[in-house]
Amino acid sequence: MQKTQLGPRRKLTVLSLAAATYFMVSGGPYGMEELVQDAGYKLAIVILFLTPLIWSLPTGLMVGELAAALPDEGGFYVWVRRAMGPFWGFQEAWLSLVASIFDMAIYPTVFVLYLGRLWPAATAGHRGLAIAAAMIVVCLAWNLLGAKAVGNGSILLGVLMLSPFALITTFAFFRPVTVIATPPAQGSLLTGILVAMWNYMGWDNASTVANEVENPQKTYPRVMMLTLAAIFLSYVVPVLAVWHLHVQAEIWSTGSWASIATMVVGPWLGITLVAAAMISEFGTFNSLVMSYSRLPVAMAEDGHLPKIFTRKLKDGAPWVAIMVLGIAWAASLGLTFDKLIMLDLLLYGASLVLEFLALIMLRIREPELARPFRVPGGLPGAIALGMGPTVLLLIALIKNRSEQLDLWRLGSVSQLGFGLVLMALGVVYYFVAGRPKAEISVEAASEIPKRSEEPL
Repeated sequence: MQKTQLGPRRKLTVLSLAAATYFMVSGGPYGMEELVQDAGYKLAIVILFLTPLIWSLPTGLMVGELAAALPDEGGFYVWVRRAMGPFWGFQEAWLSLVASIFDMAIYPTVFVLYLGRLWPAATAGHRGLAIAAAMIVVCLAWNLLGAKAVGNGSILLGVLMLSPFALITTFAFFRPVTVIATPPAQGSLLTGILVAMWNYMGWDNASTVANEVENPQKTYPRVMMLTLAAIFLSYVVPVLAVWHLHVQAEIWSTGSWASIATMVVGPWLGITLVAAAMISEFGTFNSLVMSYSRLPVAMAEDGHLPKIFTRKLKDGAPWVAIMVLGIAWAASLGLTFDKLIMLDLLLYGASLVLEFLALIMLRIREPELARPFRVPGGLPGAIALGMGPTVLLLIALIKNRSEQLDLWRLGSVSQLGFGLVLMALGVVYYFVAGRPKAEISVEAASEIPKRSEEPL
């Protein structure tokens, strides 16, 4: 097993990890457009208040306890493997990596779409695909500089991305603007909750770089709470500011922040918002490369993948994993998907349930495990913590069980069915090629006495 010891100067601090986590979970207020459009202002604000309490806070507390107790590379994969065994640990990692193949193709694609609003020629012919691939290459190169470089870069990107929203908020609250109002939208509670869940998910991604974090036992709980507060404020405050102007909810749609900025402040800020959207997509992709690339390393160290995935640079960057995943993500750029929110919720939700089960199982099996941060309430508290997120996931599945997914050239298929097939493939792969050799050797050895007792 190849270990790379990093000095304090090369490790993530509270601020740099919080900035990277912000992009992993949120990427800014982009995505709130659909929530306001679907639910209207009043219901949108209610959902933005309730969703963190039921969905994000429990997840953040769970991540805070487990990341502080087991600050190992691979994060949530390590937790599930230790609590429930190698099979379930592998399934946890499989769900995350398979979801990433689809999810990570979205950010470069949207990056190009926003660029097309500033430079229409960007989307002409194969140019858009080339630009998206170039963005992936830049992020891979940035990640080869190590986790510290990604974290520090996330601080700068976050400031640049959120600055235009600070201007919108300031103008909306403190400068009178004449806006024609129309009747409020009639909201859909369940649709709004789904959109909010999408915009509040991904907290566990920060855990995979635990061995590259300075004092992780104290850092992770602080990062979870700091990032949750930052995301909540960056969602709620700009929406409240625009509501204050009585801007009709009907004008909200994907990309409408630029139109709102133009209306509230001026065309120059509308252009700035488009550029900020590109920063959001870039920053999110860049941070998630850091997170996902640590999973193959931990899996290889446990025998699920070839040992070549454990190779790292002096700065701790797992260069083989980064390059292989980057190729997979670039190859998926040509795919087009519809209604990805439900598919991602299904795959991510299944992995999240396994993490809450790991929290409970470790409380039972290892009560003496050192836990610098502990979810209050003992074992009942740990059980209750996962109930809210699990119920929300079940509601989402029930509501969308009949939804169809437009999957490239395969036509329309069931979203739920497609997600279940992807899950089943993880089970098949484990028993065909993903089982650790040590486990297979033990099973093979256990068969030797039986064979020796057979008559010649």
